[in-house]
Amino acid sequence: MFASFRNTVPRQFFRAYSTAPASGNNGNKALWVSLATGAVVVGAYYFASSKKGKICPLSGSSNNESVSKALDSKWFVGCKLLEKTPVNHDTARFRFALESDQELGLDITSCILVKAKIGSSFIPTMRPYTPVSPQDARGYFDLVIKHYPNGKMSSHIHSLAPGDILEINGPMTKYPYKTGALKEVGLIAGGSGITPMFQLIQHVLKDPNDDTKLTLIFANKSEDDIILRSQLDSLAKNHPEQFKLHYIVDKASSNDWKGDTGYVTKELVQKYMPAAGTEGILVGVCGPPPMMDKVSGPKGFGFNQGKIGGILKELGYNSQQVFKF
Repeated sequence: MFASFRNTVPRQFFRAYSTAPASGNNGNKALWVSLATGAVVVGAYYFASSKKGKICPLSGSSNNESVSKALDSKWFVGCKLLEKTPVNHDTARFRFALESDQELGLDITSCILVKAKIGSSFIPTMRPYTPVSPQDARGYFDLVIKHYPNGKMSSHIHSLAPGDILEINGPMTKYPYKTGALKEVGLIAGGSGITPMFQLIQHVLKDPNDDTKLTLIFANKSEDDIILRSQLDSLAKNHPEQFKLHYIVDKASSNDWKGDTGYVTKELVQKYMPAAGTEGILVGVCGPPPMMDKVSGPKGFGFNQGKIGGILKELGYNSQQVFKF
């Protein structure tokens, strides 16, 4: 569903990473002009489908012991905010309620589509986000979202109070990960681009039958900008043979910094990522557009994978070995 819907939507709407600010104030306007001229049925479907959607309770309650899935690709589902927990100076974790017997219903790896009517606009704003809660979490799901001052949806979500409702739809599959299909996965993330990587990492490490090796390069402006750091550190500590973690910051703020400094370079990719000549490997990339351009090349038209470019092309990786989240 994600692929077919996003191909109807112009570049201003679906961005390379979900928490990036819109490229301009006309993102939604361009979306709905596009729908009106060639895809109005799709737009009407996504706009109206929530009218019959259900609302998840503030606190879970159910007599059904079986596990159900909250997500329904046909409808938007309203979920109430339980709590908001600051992560750093501009990022927070938002926990939304599901029924007590419900899991969100995500595939690995996949995201959800979030919808909200913001301000006086009749046209709803929609953005994709990747939850960071475990795939089998019951009764809730978590989003970690950076606040961009000019970002309509991130500003809206950061303004929510407990009890407020956010409408979601999905799941929208990104990379169809299968246990045992790969020997090693290298991941390169920048800023809030960590969320799909974190989803995959915790899924692999939680599965006793999955021995896939994982290596993460996580680039940020400063130490204070590293989101999910405690969780990543804990995973690396508990799985030292399976998960290798490497932080990079533009400039270290203290002499105690033990990670790399600067930017993601060809040398660092060669040092930490599985080699292009190795069978059964994948390198996943997600981050701000300048990083994507430099490391893997941008996504293609309609946000398909596009051609491999940048550092990964220089090092000989092919399209079967690279995935742009």
